[in-house]
Amino acid sequence: MTTLPDGRPVPPTTSDERTTLEGWLDFHRETLAIKCANLTDAQARARAIPSSSLTLLGLVQHLAEVERNWFQRILAGAPDTPPVHEPSGPNAFTLTEDRTLPDALAQWRTEVTRSRELTATAPWDATGTLSPAEAAFTGDPKVSLRWILTHLIEEYARHNGHADLLREAIDGTAGA
Repeated sequence: MTTLPDGRPVPPTTSDERTTLEGWLDFHRETLAIKCANLTDAQARARAIPSSSLTLLGLVQHLAEVERNWFQRILAGAPDTPPVHEPSGPNAFTLTEDRTLPDALAQWRTEVTRSRELTATAPWDATGTLSPAEAAFTGDPKVSLRWILTHLIEEYARHNGHADLLREAIDGTAGA
């Protein structure tokens, strides 16, 4: 596997659909990790704008929950799986004092590992079941593994854009 100088895996340029989607998801996962590298907890909690609760620590916390929701609850059919982080405020990005960046990254990595295990054993035509609230957005309670992988790529890509801006506001680091 080819990697960039920063260690991120380069998604394959000629491969089957599943390998391509999994490659792009792994690329975006590692982009998030790079955005959080070498930060203090105070920096990871920094808000780029006062009116927003969005922080890098909040993004890591949120994406750990996203991994758990889509792969464990929906794809693996375990809807009663508890939240990764108990809600502590009005949205997924609200933090509590006892969460540290190393703890959140370790939990996120655990969720990513579990997600990889579940997708590795799932057949390509596997489907998961959305909650009624989630199905209201899609119009169908069934969702394919292909759809889940594509959705996770767009979720990470969107939040990595947020992470770019947050990191640049913290210490001027741009790119990656």
